[in-house]
Amino acid sequence: MVDELLQRWNCVPDGPVLHGCVGIVVPVLHPDLPPAVVKVSFPHPGNVYEPDAFSAWNGRGAVHIYDRDDERFAMLLERAGRGTLADVTDFDQAVSTLGQLSRRLAVEAPAGLPRLGDLVAEWESEILSTAAELGDPLPRRALDAAIATLRELGPDQPDTLVHGDLHDANVLPGGREPWLAIDPKGYVGDRAYDTITVIRSIRFAPLLFAPDPEPGLSRGLDLFCDAADIDRDRARRWAHVRAIKAALWGRRHHDPDWLIQATDQLVDILT
Repeated sequence: MVDELLQRWNCVPDGPVLHGCVGIVVPVLHPDLPPAVVKVSFPHPGNVYEPDAFSAWNGRGAVHIYDRDDERFAMLLERAGRGTLADVTDFDQAVSTLGQLSRRLAVEAPAGLPRLGDLVAEWESEILSTAAELGDPLPRRALDAAIATLRELGPDQPDTLVHGDLHDANVLPGGREPWLAIDPKGYVGDRAYDTITVIRSIRFAPLLFAPDPEPGLSRGLDLFCDAADIDRDRARRWAHVRAIKAALWGRRHHDPDWLIQATDQLVDILT
């Protein structure tokens, strides 16, 4: 498949094949473009709208998209630098960068992308039924708070393009801009939805496993929200809902105990 794409897009390989968790990335050279990569992902609903998000941003805070083959879940993308934002050791700088990037990626969404309001419409019944199936492992007050958020904030969604998986490993160093986002989901709605993936970044891991994680977590949340110009309470509430989802998903799919405990602690702090 990659050989066919290289021929179609007039590219030649320019380095070893790289990979993440959902596909491969082939560094390439093209006669009329800057250094690029061919990315091929496995077919999955979460990968469908990635090229649409890149096209809407047109290089604003994200890598450029030069060509696409939707049938093969393949894209010809701008090549970013080596490493990720997760390699930055300064906590304040890394978290503020995620916030600044969230703001930079806030553009009007094109038509046809999935809306967060529709995505979360079934979450109330899903959360309650899954919790009951698992023996109600989470406090009722946490579930009630999540349901209240879904009812109050779920239908209230702006027409803003949302990355959907913004975290420090999905931000790469750039040349024309300091940092460039990759791997968007391409949702339409509230940017505060991304807060949980920011909190679960590599950067936050030491805080989540500290003896008293709440002060550091709260300060990190402040840094992100200030840089992103996102309402802090709205960010906390969306992060709480998604932490509830993660805690239940982790039990159903047999996450290791340490991860379940850390997610439960996050739920408690955010409730």
